[in-house]
Amino acid sequence: MAVTEHIQATNQSSADLRLEHKPKRHAGAWATLVLVLIAGAIVYQVVKHARSATKTKNDNADQPISVGVAPVVRTNVPYYLTGLGTVTAYNTVTVHTRVDGQIMKVFFREGQFVHTGDLLAEIDPRPYEVALQQARGQLAKDEASQRDAQMDLRRYQTLWQEGIGTKQQYDSQSALVGQYEGAIQSDQAQIASAKLNLTYCRITSPIDGRVGLRLVDPGNIVHATDTNGILVITQMQPIAVDFALPEDELPQVMQEMRGRQLTVEAYGRDNNVLLGTGKLLTVDNQIDPTTGTIKLKSEFANPKLTLWPNQFVNVRLFLSERKGVLVVPSAAVQKGSQGTFVYLIGADRKADVRPVQVDFTQGNSTVIREGLSAGQEVVVDGGDKLQPGSRVITHASNPNDASNESEPDGSGGSADTGLHP
Repeated sequence: MAVTEHIQATNQSSADLRLEHKPKRHAGAWATLVLVLIAGAIVYQVVKHARSATKTKNDNADQPISVGVAPVVRTNVPYYLTGLGTVTAYNTVTVHTRVDGQIMKVFFREGQFVHTGDLLAEIDPRPYEVALQQARGQLAKDEASQRDAQMDLRRYQTLWQEGIGTKQQYDSQSALVGQYEGAIQSDQAQIASAKLNLTYCRITSPIDGRVGLRLVDPGNIVHATDTNGILVITQMQPIAVDFALPEDELPQVMQEMRGRQLTVEAYGRDNNVLLGTGKLLTVDNQIDPTTGTIKLKSEFANPKLTLWPNQFVNVRLFLSERKGVLVVPSAAVQKGSQGTFVYLIGADRKADVRPVQVDFTQGNSTVIREGLSAGQEVVVDGGDKLQPGSRVITHASNPNDASNESEPDGSGGSADTGLHP
């Protein structure tokens, strides 16, 4: 009886435990269902976004791309060599005084252009005028003494010839006349020196040029040994420009120099403003081994004073004119892993990659040696959006505007192409 009651109690406990755990199993199932629904929603959104992006991409791929184009032209192109130059004055003179004294007047203005012989300043001449008068007085005294000695010499000569006087007296008097002759010559030299000093009191310009800033003022005492001088005069017209080119360019420069006078152009720092046109004078007699360059010197008339001493300029040396070459805007030429190429627009208005060989670049224009024909259209603007076979809508592009962002290469370049169709 007791065993039966124990079994019934055990079964009752097990039934109670099943009733207690049944709600917990339902709660776990609901949580799992919620997570599955959330994950499904996320996957749906991702798939939907991917499909939308793919559709947009396909739609965009079907849309034609607007690009700027320019034609391939056959024309004549001037060929330049470029280098960095320094403007150098032909003559620079620091004007010093050659006598000591006080500056009485200054006859120039700072920045004034002067010519050879123009009066610049005047030093107090009075001490040198007094010295001149003293030299003239000494000359008059010595000339009078010489005349007296010459008369005595004639008397001694007569007495010696008549046998009254001695030969010694005659010779002594003759030597005295010679001494006065030497004194007179010395006096004349003193007079010339005094006159020269008076000339030095008037300081004149030794060259044609432009006056710099004044270094002394009226009333200052100046000396011939002063190191700074009174002013500096720089010759501005004509003016020289020294520049350097790579030694590899020397043979073709020398070859062109044998036949004609080479033209040189000087441009500002931005390589756009033409400052002057001159001529090549000479080439240095040795190559700089540290830089591998050769120095050249050119001359500019500089009529408008656009070139200034010690100014840095971009120099173009004109060598020859390449006739009938194919030219495209420099912005059209691109470089890739396979080399240099352009995007060529075909008759079907699709972009095609065309490998090209570049001869040289002149600023905004590039000369093509091989790969294109005259009249074809190349992409100048918008090429970064293209792929081979892309459909395009074209519009005319200004080659100069399109290539202003690119710098000319070292083979010779300029902002002004100078093309002559």
